[in-house]
Amino acid sequence: MSIGRLMQGKAHADTPGVTIGAPRAYELCGAVCFAGRRNRAFSRLAALSGAESGDRVLDVGCGTGYLTRRMAAVVGPRGTVTGVDPSPSVLAYARRRSGAGQGAACAYREGVAENLDFPDGSYDTVVTSLMLHHLPEELRPAALAEMGRVVRPGGRLLVVEFRPPRGALGRHLVHGGLGHAMSHNRTDLLDGLVTGAGFEIRGSGDVRPWLTYVQAVRPVSRERTDRPSR
Repeated sequence: MSIGRLMQGKAHADTPGVTIGAPRAYELCGAVCFAGRRNRAFSRLAALSGAESGDRVLDVGCGTGYLTRRMAAVVGPRGTVTGVDPSPSVLAYARRRSGAGQGAACAYREGVAENLDFPDGSYDTVVTSLMLHHLPEELRPAALAEMGRVVRPGGRLLVVEFRPPRGALGRHLVHGGLGHAMSHNRTDLLDGLVTGAGFEIRGSGDVRPWLTYVQAVRPVSRERTDRPSR
C-alpha cells in the first residue's frame, strides 16, 4: 500500500475527491519529499502568486495550511487569508499551526473546490497547491470555474501541482510511495484548464524539486471598462 493511500481521509459527502485524513503523516511526507527545501519552495510560490499587501486571499484545498501561512506573511496584517478544505482533521491541524506573528490572520472553513461557498468576486488572489490531482479529471474544470467566479475582475490565480520526476529512479520512488495520481499527474493539461475557466495566463514554470505552476489573471470585461461613467 502506498503512503498516499495511508494518508487518505474519509469520503466527504459533497465531493468524490480524495481527502487527507492524517495531517501529521502528510507533513512528515512533505518534509521528507522536499529534502529540507519545502519552506523555500512554498515561500517562492507565495511570491509568485502576485498577492500584495492588504489582499484578500483564498487558498483552495489548503490542507494543513502550509501555503496559507506563507500567503499570510505576504499580505501582512492589513490582508486576510482564508483556507478551505473538505477534511475536518487537516483544518483542525491548520488552525493549531496558524499562530500569531505570521502576518495576516488565517481563517479556515470546510468546503469543496467545485462548489465554493463564497460570493462572486470576493477575493483579490486565489491560490491552490497540490489539490487538483485529488479530484477526478471531470471535476477539475468545475473547480477552476469556481475559482474564477470568486476572484474579482483583474484578480490573480496561482495553480500549483506536483510534477512527476523525469528520471527513472525518481519515477520509481514516487510511484511506489505516493501512488498513481501523483506519479502520472497530467501537468500538461493545466494551461487548458486555466484558460477554459476564463483566465489569461501570465506565466508558468517549475519550482524545484517537484512542483510546477501557472500564474493567471481574471480579465476585466470589456463591458465593464467601456461603460460610460455617470
